[in-house]
Amino acid sequence: MPTRRHFLHSAFGFAALPHLAHAAAPGGVSLGFSLYGMKTLPLNEALKTCAEIGYANVELALNPGFPSEPKVFTTVARAEVKQQLTALKLDLPCLMVNLSLTADDKGHALNLQSINDAAQLARDMNAAQPPIIETVLGGKPATWEQQKTGMAERLQSWAETAEKAQTTIAIKAHVNSAVNSPERLLWLLEQVKSPTIQVAYDYSHFELQGIDMEESMKLLLPRTKFIHVKDSVGEPAKFQFLLPGEGRTDYVKYFTALKQHDYHGPVVVEVSGQIFSKPGYEPVAAAKKCYAALAGALAKVG
Repeated sequence: MPTRRHFLHSAFGFAALPHLAHAAAPGGVSLGFSLYGMKTLPLNEALKTCAEIGYANVELALNPGFPSEPKVFTTVARAEVKQQLTALKLDLPCLMVNLSLTADDKGHALNLQSINDAAQLARDMNAAQPPIIETVLGGKPATWEQQKTGMAERLQSWAETAEKAQTTIAIKAHVNSAVNSPERLLWLLEQVKSPTIQVAYDYSHFELQGIDMEESMKLLLPRTKFIHVKDSVGEPAKFQFLLPGEGRTDYVKYFTALKQHDYHGPVVVEVSGQIFSKPGYEPVAAAKKCYAALAGALAKVG
């Protein structure tokens, strides 16, 4: 996983200010923003905005319709973004893709191609330390028992493709997917047993199911290479994702637990499509609000 060059003046060893500046440190948590939540902004504007707010890293979304979708993200554009990331001192730890372990044979072949395309993009952005790939897994909670063996077989194929492409895939549980719990995620990891398959941790999906934060971290953080963060309200049958700070997550408790588990790496805001697809959504205002909530909590962790 890419090393983190910039860490917050936070409870992880630095005096905090309302606007937390980038700082060099041997380890810790760095706040980031996924450009999944800035689809309507040109990439150069999105990157500049994130850096000005104070984020230390960003995630590029490779999903269809996004400016960093591999088929439209040209060689020239990639070089320009790479140069801008360096100039802004922003890290790029991860690339978002949307794959499914429950796809049919044609869909599975397309997923393998997507992994290769993402791996190439990762090398183009940072050949020395390519960003990892993160994805959800598809399916529905009720179909897990019927589909889990086939999902493990598909994941084995992902792992083999990732190994050849020299990349790492971080897989994420989702409240509305077949893999919706830490136990199901760990079962898949145990079946595949590949260093190319790791975990993307997102507590919001567990919070909706009443799964304890500490227990989920204890189970998953040893294999976690990437963290998404957002809030949620409701229950599995009917829920709404929210921006960090708008829900019930205690982020002082959250960052304290990360510190206790010795997590070192990015904590990246993911603005759900439930939010950014609504009329009137303002990506810059959302990014600022999320940073204020998370940076404020980091400042209290000592």
